[in-house]
Amino acid sequence: MTAMAPIPPPPPALLMGSDLTLTRGGRTLFEALTVHLGAGEVVVVEGPNGAGKSSLLLTLAGVLHPDSGRVTGAETDAPDLHFLGYGSAVKTRLTVAENLAFWRTMYGPSGIEAAAALDRVGLAHTAELDAGVLSAGQTRRLGLARLLVSRRPVWLLDEPTASLDTAGSRLVAEMIDAHAAQGGGVVVATHEHLPLTANHRSLRLGAPQ
Repeated sequence: MTAMAPIPPPPPALLMGSDLTLTRGGRTLFEALTVHLGAGEVVVVEGPNGAGKSSLLLTLAGVLHPDSGRVTGAETDAPDLHFLGYGSAVKTRLTVAENLAFWRTMYGPSGIEAAAALDRVGLAHTAELDAGVLSAGQTRRLGLARLLVSRRPVWLLDEPTASLDTAGSRLVAEMIDAHAAQGGGVVVATHEHLPLTANHRSLRLGAPQ
């Protein structure tokens, strides 16, 4: 009888949430939940509104502290994690280029140049405009450009396709695929189907109680 090949172990974790339980407003959002994110992996967090998707990402980012369990790997103040939340964090009185230059200086110039990042997300023509005049979709694209100017292996993305059209959603999927291909890891919470080619798996959170 031919011996079965051993199942390969999962890749080393870039980020690990072990036995996480979180209660907010008297309601348990998730309990004894484990999230393993390895190099080149994408975890797609799904579930209805109120199921705890955003809270899970905030917990993995170290912004929220779980009732039990622990997160190891990345921290928000360490140079290995980007958290892109629903808020834009755009400085409206600075130009688009100045916003990106500020982020690149703050997070470190380890990625591509600001001009190249704006071109990648389709905002090259807005570089000298005040960020306050951007549409909601353009503001979201500016947030995506922040991921490119400072390289960090872990991306935590909360509804990154919000306010984007079909082309914008495709851009998000392409960026995630490229980041995973370079050995990065992504946890993305979304209501939309993303046409990903990277190694990915779904994590579904239950309906609110």
